[in-house]
Amino acid sequence: MRLHGFLAALLFATGAASASGLPELGEVSQAGFSPAQERQLGESIMREIRADPSYFDDAEATDYINAVGNRIASLAPGARQDFEFFLIRDPQINAFALPGGFIGVNTGLILAAQSESEMAGVVAHEVAHVTQRHIARMLAQQEQSTLANLAVLAAAILLARVDSQAGQAAVMFGQAGIVQSQLNFTRANEREADRIGLQILEQAEFDPRGMAVFFERLQRATRIYGAGAPSYLRTHPLEYERIADIQGRVAALPYRQVPDSLEFQLVRAKLKAQLESPQDAVAFFTESLTERKFLSEAAGRYGLALSLARTKNYPAARKEVAALRKLVPANAIVETLACGVMRQAGEASAALACYREALKTYPTYRALVYDYADALIEARQAPAALTLIDERLKLISGDYRLYLLKARAHAALEQRLAQHYAQAEAYARMGDIGAAVEQLQIGLKSGDGDFYQKSSAEARLRELRRTQRDQQRQENKR
Repeated sequence: MRLHGFLAALLFATGAASASGLPELGEVSQAGFSPAQERQLGESIMREIRADPSYFDDAEATDYINAVGNRIASLAPGARQDFEFFLIRDPQINAFALPGGFIGVNTGLILAAQSESEMAGVVAHEVAHVTQRHIARMLAQQEQSTLANLAVLAAAILLARVDSQAGQAAVMFGQAGIVQSQLNFTRANEREADRIGLQILEQAEFDPRGMAVFFERLQRATRIYGAGAPSYLRTHPLEYERIADIQGRVAALPYRQVPDSLEFQLVRAKLKAQLESPQDAVAFFTESLTERKFLSEAAGRYGLALSLARTKNYPAARKEVAALRKLVPANAIVETLACGVMRQAGEASAALACYREALKTYPTYRALVYDYADALIEARQAPAALTLIDERLKLISGDYRLYLLKARAHAALEQRLAQHYAQAEAYARMGDIGAAVEQLQIGLKSGDGDFYQKSSAEARLRELRRTQRDQQRQENKR
């Protein structure tokens, strides 16, 4: 289902039933909503978001937005928690903060931003909402709130960020009377987020004018389009006084011209190439290059090569990749594309050699690792894929996508216990303990695996069952 569909369903379920599957947070008094409780609630919502088709799980785009987000968050006053930035496949211009340091950015926001500093300004604003604990304060205001109430409130806040009209309609359900006054951040919250956001934006060496320019453009869109204005404005109202305050603060700062990073331009081109129809994307990038209407020729050629590959015009895509490599001789995103075009064109040996060479220079680049492992499995070299995956897991044991690839490699080798064990680890890292338990049970009934593998799987199954029982006990405390 779409993301707003899930959130509406969560609102209905938590308002009418017992919010089964969400963590028991106990009663929340006016003393406050603790960071641990906030994180638990955010993780419970994130489990569902990751399972939704609108969750944009692209390694390169996700790594980019996390690099920008963490660069900003690391400088925020009061930042005492981990942040996770994620993308939602949605053309609306929007971004939103969840409880616990999770910040979502719509693909439409990145495409609408005319500079990296504009996009970073919105991210900084959302980071400030988190570090100043604005959402936590909303939750803590509900004296003696139960988990069900908090789940309704958190889901309604997020639903309003994604779809303002749906968020407002959500207050019709069950216990949603506690939601009505909380759907939009208060003016004081917004001004505080502006002030802190500008401060950390400058410290992160972005142009703070980017925030002012982007918000001014959104405000103009409100006057022009009225009810059809960007959804960000329906949940983060931009009054004249607020814009004037931002402009005044920016005017007092020293002028700094900050060029966009190549990564920003390439990621924008990738989103354009992947989210438009292949034919429309080819036409767009061809026109921009022919008429030289681009901010970055490299990004234009990258987008065209990716779009051409989607139309299966591999000779033309290879030509664009060659031109791109001359413009950008050393870049992980470009090399991943180059290897991918070879692979899609059916040049398996050349693609594998390309991946091997690229990983010598960029050994930790996630997209290269994933694509190389996938290509090895496809080329019936599953043992080599497992070696690569296991080496990576020694460095990042929490990467669920590596476990999914590991499960595929074991499946290719008809190693059923190992396949289901790896699948279980993937589910466990995605927070779905029930599915992880089920996979281990299936694996132990498969009839293969040696004594050590079976013993390890049985021990892991006992551990996951304990975790599952602990979660159930917490839920039953309500």
